[in-house]
Amino acid sequence: MTAGSIALPGATAAPERKPVNKWLVTVSITFGTLMGAIDASIVNVAVPHLMGSLGVTVEQVTWVTTGFVIATVMVMPLTGFLARLFGQKRVYMASLVLFIIGSALCGMVRTLPLLVVFRVIQGMGAGALQPTEQAILRQTFPLEEQGMAMAVFGMAVVLGPAFGPTLGGYIVDNYSWPWIFYINVPIGIVSLLMVSRFVHEPPDVRAALHAMAERQRKNMDWAGIALLIVGLGSLQYVLEEGNRNDWFESGEIKVIMLFAVVSLVMLVIRELSAPVPAVDVSLFRDIVFFSGTMIGAVMFAMLMAVTFLLPLFMQTLLGFTATQAGIALMPRSLTMLVVMPIVGRIYNKVSPRIVVAFGICLFAYTAWLMGHYTLATTSRGVVNVLIIQGVAFSCLFIPLTTVALSTIPRHRLSDATGLNSLLRQVGGSIGLAIMATMMTRFATRIRGSMLNNLSLDRTAVAARIAIMQRMLTGRGFDPAAAQHTALQMLDVQVRQQAMVLAFEKLFMITGIAFLCVLPLVLFLRTPERAEKIEVHMEM
Repeated sequence: MTAGSIALPGATAAPERKPVNKWLVTVSITFGTLMGAIDASIVNVAVPHLMGSLGVTVEQVTWVTTGFVIATVMVMPLTGFLARLFGQKRVYMASLVLFIIGSALCGMVRTLPLLVVFRVIQGMGAGALQPTEQAILRQTFPLEEQGMAMAVFGMAVVLGPAFGPTLGGYIVDNYSWPWIFYINVPIGIVSLLMVSRFVHEPPDVRAALHAMAERQRKNMDWAGIALLIVGLGSLQYVLEEGNRNDWFESGEIKVIMLFAVVSLVMLVIRELSAPVPAVDVSLFRDIVFFSGTMIGAVMFAMLMAVTFLLPLFMQTLLGFTATQAGIALMPRSLTMLVVMPIVGRIYNKVSPRIVVAFGICLFAYTAWLMGHYTLATTSRGVVNVLIIQGVAFSCLFIPLTTVALSTIPRHRLSDATGLNSLLRQVGGSIGLAIMATMMTRFATRIRGSMLNNLSLDRTAVAARIAIMQRMLTGRGFDPAAAQHTALQMLDVQVRQQAMVLAFEKLFMITGIAFLCVLPLVLFLRTPERAEKIEVHMEM
């Protein structure tokens, strides 16, 4: 360990371990995080198979995903609390074991209630994997390689959800739905063995966490933990189920949202006054951490929004199959796979403010291009824009996750990465919920406006219907049936155009929303005298 480590009074010197290659550590802990990220989306393609096998409706089967996401969100901010009590390595390994057990049980069950219960167990395991890996990588790589460390982390977090549906589709088509869960078991066991062998906490971090744990055991923040579970669980439920229940038209959603708001406000008040808070919200007083985390939340909101909107646009309006839509999205993921390591390497050479500002503007440009999609858009037109968007997201994720944590002391990284991951997850859920709601409402409103301008008294409308009637009559329709069918065909065309205009507006909104956070980039400055990070690779 270098001279930059934290020295604590009374800390005993640990025997020197033989240094371990940092890339072995990286591979060891990235397996688990990648599996957790993939499992957030892999189930989506298996929904029809689950409905048939379990005998449930589509509304009921959505709880398989909702339960997983709610459990993940509730555990993320508790990562620092758990790390102080048990140590980062133990938390990661315990989470991985929980995830593996949950995966195996999910594949075995054949009833919906049990599947949801085991998905919750799986989600509780997955929730701590991302923040803990992020903290371990930050403590593992030297200061000049922090950008590369976050590039590796970013590839797991961002690419997991992108490859999940493709992998799930292949497994379901060639095997059976339980294998989307069973596949985690052997990979998880390999990761578990590698973590136990190659990952070791640095002595300075272990000593700091041990000292904090003593205080925490004497001042257990049970009230904060209870408020966190109620608040985040309620909020995530509203985001997952709100659109299906027509939002605040539903009394249930109103009550649960009230619980969420009150609980979260009380949580913040409690955590700012607790002697040893379970969730260290005081970290948001650091303007660099706050700015980086907020921009990251908006980034994930836009990523999830576009990932939701684009396949729908391609399948409902351009006539793509689900497989074709999935393949069309792959170039963005592949571009990120190539560009992320490059951005990681230039992190210390180019100001993160410049890279993030460029990424925001580039994403806004791609949103503007998507806002000009029409029914004549080809797959090449979609792919070209997605390649540019892949570069934009790469320029955002690496600097944001690196600079946001640059001013955080090593022993507080578990708390910071937990909050950072939580805000990304909640941001993604909010973006998804808002866009799903706006899509339906925009399409309905636009169709109503178009119908108001469609009258048989207008020459252009009458001529169009007459052409369709003649075509149908020539195919054997009687005049009355031809007129009725022609009106139906016109209504289909109106619906299509309304959907196109709705998608165009939504794509534009994503770009404008991202530009609104551009001023926060000014606060993304790396400290002039950053804390020295000692990395002997005893990790």
